[in-house]
Amino acid sequence: MTKSELVQAVSERSPDITRRHAEVVVNTIFGCMREALEKGDRIEIRGFGSFHVRLRGPRTARNPRTGDVVDIDEKRVPFFKVGKELKERVNES
Repeated sequence: MTKSELVQAVSERSPDITRRHAEVVVNTIFGCMREALEKGDRIEIRGFGSFHVRLRGPRTARNPRTGDVVDIDEKRVPFFKVGKELKERVNES
């Protein structure tokens, strides 16, 4: 599902909300989630899952084109853990 399909689904399921308002709602939710992860906060949506930021340590890798050794700095990466209810519903279908 793409973001535009999500906006369309929200506007169809809520007849009193226009497509433009549904787009504002979806963008606001994603914006709040992005801001929380940027601050390092954890996001938990019951029945769906949780998002948090993990620290990936520095490491040494190889450039696949040249074979040269490359040092990669540590970085923060977003991580999603599926909730129990969602996992069960996916496995049922």
